[in-house]
Amino acid sequence: MNTTGAQVPVLEICDVTKTFPGVIANEDVSLTLNKGEIHCLLGENGAGKSTLMNVVFGLYQPNAGSIRVRGTEVSFDGVNDAIAQGIGMVHQHFQLIPVFSVVENVILGDELSKNGLLDIKEARRRIRELEQQYGLNVDPDAMVGDLSVGQQQRVELIKALFRNAEILILDEPTAVLTPGEVDDFFEVVRSLVDQGKSIIFITHKLREVLAVADRITVLRNGRVAGTADPKSATQQSLANLMVGRDVVFQVEKAEAEPGQALISVNELTVDDDRGVQTVNGFSVEVRAGEIFGVAGVEGNGQREIVEAITGMRRSTGGNVTVLGHDTTKMSPRQITELGVSHIPEDRNKHGLVGSYSVADNLVLNRYYKQPYAKRGVRHAGPVDEEALHLVEQFDIRTPGIHVPVETLSGGNQQKVIIARELTGDVKVLVVAQPTRGLDVGSVEFIHNQIISLRDQGVAVLLVSAELDEILSLSDRIGVLYRGQLAGIYEGKDATREQLGLLMASGATEPEEVAR
Repeated sequence: MNTTGAQVPVLEICDVTKTFPGVIANEDVSLTLNKGEIHCLLGENGAGKSTLMNVVFGLYQPNAGSIRVRGTEVSFDGVNDAIAQGIGMVHQHFQLIPVFSVVENVILGDELSKNGLLDIKEARRRIRELEQQYGLNVDPDAMVGDLSVGQQQRVELIKALFRNAEILILDEPTAVLTPGEVDDFFEVVRSLVDQGKSIIFITHKLREVLAVADRITVLRNGRVAGTADPKSATQQSLANLMVGRDVVFQVEKAEAEPGQALISVNELTVDDDRGVQTVNGFSVEVRAGEIFGVAGVEGNGQREIVEAITGMRRSTGGNVTVLGHDTTKMSPRQITELGVSHIPEDRNKHGLVGSYSVADNLVLNRYYKQPYAKRGVRHAGPVDEEALHLVEQFDIRTPGIHVPVETLSGGNQQKVIIARELTGDVKVLVVAQPTRGLDVGSVEFIHNQIISLRDQGVAVLLVSAELDEILSLSDRIGVLYRGQLAGIYEGKDATREQLGLLMASGATEPEEVAR
């Protein structure tokens, strides 16, 4: 691995420029990828990373510049041309059909046939061969909708390998994975590279870049801001290169001054979508002027707790009181009307209407109120005015406020939700994975916004898979294990080791794990 020498790069991007109406997404971008190398493409949300790779994969055609594969200049009219050249891409949002099996998803568009009939048996054999060769461990006959996010990502990898991909583009591959799944994924990536594959790894997670990269290229505002060697680079130096300024990693906050409890959850029980009880007697109080962080391995009831508190899911037992009102059977709008803001875990499913404009999504929780509407009639002027203000305040990278929100990068879609939910008369903030998919500069900004709301007396319930985020923001931390609070720590006293032990086993001391 990492043998650069005089060999011809497997991929060369030469002075590529890609524009959209009113936007220069990429300008004179050049980089190379060598055989058996992991080349990390780093940058802020909207820096042009995904656009550049969509050009390489044939989804877009460049306005200028060229692409060479193994020394030969190529021109792609579509993804099939890129696939024919041995290029595969795993997108940030998976391209899978949940009601199809793994094998059906893998062969879709590249069906094997025998005597004019679909040869599922041969496809299954090849998939098993690939998953054993690269340690992917996926059942070909499993329904994709029943798989975890990490397993679905492996299906996407198998799809690319099934089509004989030698160059793999991984677009934000860890954005939706748990810490444990990230470790497993890195093992898969190393296995791929050890067996001769070459990888472009798009990300903005600095710790991961330093852990896996052989070389690093940083994009800023669509241009190459610089390159870095992971052996000598630091998180701070990479962050400064990404953002163009010094970034503060440690959240600065004053001591909390908590008041009365604004959220009271008592012996809550909740079932998941399968009807299985995942929350079993959960109780907690979150006070005005404090951030209560919930840590835990995903799948221990976090989603169901948040959805029960915000009215998106009916509980099967216990009760929830918010701002003195029993909200156990209230609708999401009724709860919102009390002054509760909610940043959901799944931005595409529960946070945005993809086909609606950026402007409309920025007022989704108040579009029916004045000044945005009067007597049921929408007033476009105030909606646009609010959108322009929030786009500037939250640095949402968008060609305009009237483009569909689904055309924005994942990180900028998240910023739309953050901007909407952190403005207005917020008394309680329930937030799940607030910085998932956001770059280091945006994370810094959002963390400061949450701290500011806390200092204004807002009660914040924070659920995050990022332990660093929980530790840096929370005034108190509760560890969720099998649908119950296994323990509560003062934020200033908690350590990664304590929380990790409790998250993994429900035990507070090492000897408890052994028993």
